[in-house]
Amino acid sequence: MMPGTSMKSDTNIKLPLAFILYALIALVAAQIILFVNNDLLAAGNFRIPDIWMGAHFLLLGYAVMIAMGAMYQLVPVAFLTPIWNQTFGFIQFLVTAIGITVFALLLGLKPDQAIYGGIMAIIGIIMFVIQMAKTILRQQKRNSMTLFVLGAITCFFLTIVAGFLLAWNFAFGGVGNHNTILHTHIVLGVAGWFTLLIFGFSYKLVPMFSLSHGYSMKWAKTAFFTYIAGLLGLIGSFWTGSALLSGIGWILLLAGFSFFFFDIREILAKRIKKKLDRPFSFSLLAIHIGLGVHIIAVGLYLFQVSNQLIWSWLIFLYVMGWIIFSILGYLYKIVPFLWWTYKYSERIGKEKVPTLKDMVNEKVAVILFVLFIISVAGLMLSGLLQLSIFLLIFQALLALTSLLYTISIIRVLLV
Repeated sequence: MMPGTSMKSDTNIKLPLAFILYALIALVAAQIILFVNNDLLAAGNFRIPDIWMGAHFLLLGYAVMIAMGAMYQLVPVAFLTPIWNQTFGFIQFLVTAIGITVFALLLGLKPDQAIYGGIMAIIGIIMFVIQMAKTILRQQKRNSMTLFVLGAITCFFLTIVAGFLLAWNFAFGGVGNHNTILHTHIVLGVAGWFTLLIFGFSYKLVPMFSLSHGYSMKWAKTAFFTYIAGLLGLIGSFWTGSALLSGIGWILLLAGFSFFFFDIREILAKRIKKKLDRPFSFSLLAIHIGLGVHIIAVGLYLFQVSNQLIWSWLIFLYVMGWIIFSILGYLYKIVPFLWWTYKYSERIGKEKVPTLKDMVNEKVAVILFVLFIISVAGLMLSGLLQLSIFLLIFQALLALTSLLYTISIIRVLLV
């Protein structure tokens, strides 16, 4: 099989690339905003406008837009069905990109007016949900991956509803249970939408990048339903105040993540490719970090640790170490695949073309990923110990590494 053919779809490459390029700019913007406001991070103040702005550029601008771009490319490949309407996709990109940019900026500058950017972002996201629902429901044969992707999209929609209520409260007030809605918004977005989506696509990407065959995926459905039950339990505890429900939620989330982990371990055990690519190994490291965070969360619950600083930095580790690291690693594999397929697959046998290996510099990738690990670990420790000077240094390193990573991805498109 030639490089890239396993990821080839009929999607116009400009569509996923538009999302990916916007997302890389948002990643750098997020890290610069957080660097400028590092004193607030040092104090453990995460719930203030400037931090919201950075967080939403990171999660909406970077992670959500990457997820959307990747889905435009991967859904047709995974579900063997073409994107419902590509022109609609380009319009959706413009609406969502403008909406997210305006929303994130207003969150930091004029939170009481953020709802206006939020409405536009929501329209773009609803357009995406319609696009994906219409595409996926065309699928002839449903599988475990269908469950994960539809579950993720449902959580995404509910995350946006909760976010809209929060923005409405800032603008006009009148919505009760603000903190409960905030916690629901965070869990649905971070643990629901992103985690279920990464689970689903990992079942496609891990065998592809490790050249694995003969694996069973026997835990996939169990992982899905257990994780969903955990989400419902945890969110239910926010609304009822039940400590027991909270504990059940955390334990089920850990169990669900563990089932996914068992499947990935089996897939890797049955691989043909013994030496894994560095960017892919980074995404596999992210799975271990995600599992570790779930174990720590259960431990904190059992020992009744309610310190807000500890929980805030644990959420930070989950976002960066599990979600962002997964995306950073996979993206370093997906973009070269996309570009190689678009530019060179038709020229094979007719002229000399670069190999996939020529499109990325693995040595640079290793340096970047090590810097990401050092930055996030340093930020965690500095934040927990409230060492503001070190927090400044590590946030600067994270911003610089994000910029260098963005440049290295864009360089692929120049090969």
